Amino acid sequence: ELQHEHMLSRQAFRTNTSRPNGGNPGKKQSSSASTSSGNHRSVSSIHGTESYESGYSHISRRSEQVGPPRTIHRPDPVLEDKNDTVQNVKFIISDLNKAIGHERRIAAITNACAEFDHWDTDKHNIELQLGCSNVLSLVLSMTDNEDEIRMLCSALEMVYRASTAIVSKTFQDVGPAVVPLLIKLLEKCESSHLKHADVSILNITKVLLYFSRVSELRFTLARHQGMLDALTRVATSALSPDSRVLRMRVIANLSNSEENKVLMISYEGLLDSILKIAALDLSDKAREYASASLMDLASSTETQIVMANHDKLLSTLVKLAVTDEEEETREYAVTAMQNLAFSKENRERLVTYAEGVVVEALQKALSTDSNEKSRRRAAGALTNLACEETAEIMANHNALVETLAMVTTQDKSDDVQKRASLALTKIASSLTTDSESFETTMNALIVAAASPNSTGIPAVFRVKARNASRRAEMARIPLLIETLAEMSTLSDYSSKDRDNATRAIMHLTNESDNRKIMCNKVVLKALLIASNLEGKDQIETRDSAIVAIERLATEVSNRQYMARHEGLLVVIAQAAERESRSELAGEKNSQPRLAKQLLMSLLLAM
Repeated sequence: ELQHEHMLSRQAFRTNTSRPNGGNPGKKQSSSASTSSGNHRSVSSIHGTESYESGYSHISRRSEQVGPPRTIHRPDPVLEDKNDTVQNVKFIISDLNKAIGHERRIAAITNACAEFDHWDTDKHNIELQLGCSNVLSLVLSMTDNEDEIRMLCSALEMVYRASTAIVSKTFQDVGPAVVPLLIKLLEKCESSHLKHADVSILNITKVLLYFSRVSELRFTLARHQGMLDALTRVATSALSPDSRVLRMRVIANLSNSEENKVLMISYEGLLDSILKIAALDLSDKAREYASASLMDLASSTETQIVMANHDKLLSTLVKLAVTDEEEETREYAVTAMQNLAFSKENRERLVTYAEGVVVEALQKALSTDSNEKSRRRAAGALTNLACEETAEIMANHNALVETLAMVTTQDKSDDVQKRASLALTKIASSLTTDSESFETTMNALIVAAASPNSTGIPAVFRVKARNASRRAEMARIPLLIETLAEMSTLSDYSSKDRDNATRAIMHLTNESDNRKIMCNKVVLKALLIASNLEGKDQIETRDSAIVAIERLATEVSNRQYMARHEGLLVVIAQAAERESRSELAGEKNSQPRLAKQLLMSLLLAM
């Protein structure tokens, strides 16, 4: 079964957090610096003050003596900065451990925030490795003060701005304790009237997002008690827009893990919450991450049937794919439909749902979406949907085959043209012999054949021409014979395509009613070229052309016209000679040897 870009799935989907002002802190950071003697700054001030002591080496000028100059050793500023960071962080940790009483804890936490509030990943790595998250989590677990909770959540968010490698490494130590604590606090902030609850919710969600960025942690995170409950509340709790977007990002990251897909689909209320955000949320980013989550969840063969039978899910995907203003949101929705169409059991359901609204959405995305990826994946979805059970419905759907032909010839992307052609040929080849859409589909194939990116069209014509009940109809479709003649001769087509086109002509000449209308200059020229082919790989094509000529000559009224066609008698004479040699050699031939008789009849007609 043809699979077209099936089960596409993002890797580490958009997980980097936004940094203020393009990566630089939006405010001046309060920080400490070691003096030249190595002593730490005073932390008696809650806000902290910068105190730098500049030291200059007093280097006397070189004496005018003979010999090499003395080497001046200057300290490595990077190493000094790292050492300063280590000393400062150790001091902050010590200060937090020793802080007893509310006022001293507030002062210690404030100094910690001043130290940690930056976007230097290397420094955050040091902070995590020295155990800052451990001590902050410990202090957080022992306080009920609302100001302390807010500030500690902020400090935790700051230190977890580290690299994913270090977050993953340190998670083994502190994760099993900090995640349940944060989930519990999240529920408390949402259900009670805590002071600054919005700020705490935002920072807790950021920490969970940093964890979910690490692919190795997603399995564990999804199975922490209360985690999926917290994610399900994204559509029901009174969250700020930023918090809602961040929580959807966590859902999107967790749904990217193969091990989580079945769990998340089956978890009560979670899918409905995702669909609510996708369909109704006013935030473009929230809808984008909801759409991405649906795409990832649909990439598993274990979830596809359940999802395809969810009416609200299908209607939401259609809405996102057709009406959303954000390109990526539309792309993810189209990809989700493509993933669902991969399962054979879903194809008829998707094609017939709500009188073909899924097919209509894919058709619109293919023909009008400005995003090339959306158009390409819409073509892939239509290819996946086409099969014997659905081909007739799709061919009859609101000019779908005409749209596929138009895209095959006019889309500005070669890749989209190829995929649209693939969808069209799959629909055409899957149609039954008594299809009511036969002529419409043949006309669409004729149009699509003009594209240099069309694929498989000669093979479809060949297969259809083998059906005796359709030969007369095919030969009378405008431009079909001319298209076959062109396909059989142009070097733009592959050797296999030229062979299929020649065989299609041969099959059509097997119908006696077709022989008069097919005996024309265009067809004879194409057959003459094919008859002159040389090489072992061209023998079957050449023989097919000779058989077609022989069949055309069985119509007596054609012979005089054929005999006068330039070069045709020579070709038949050569064929007669080959047959004679084959007969003398005792070779078996699948076709009767008629070239000699044909040559005589043509000469007689002259």
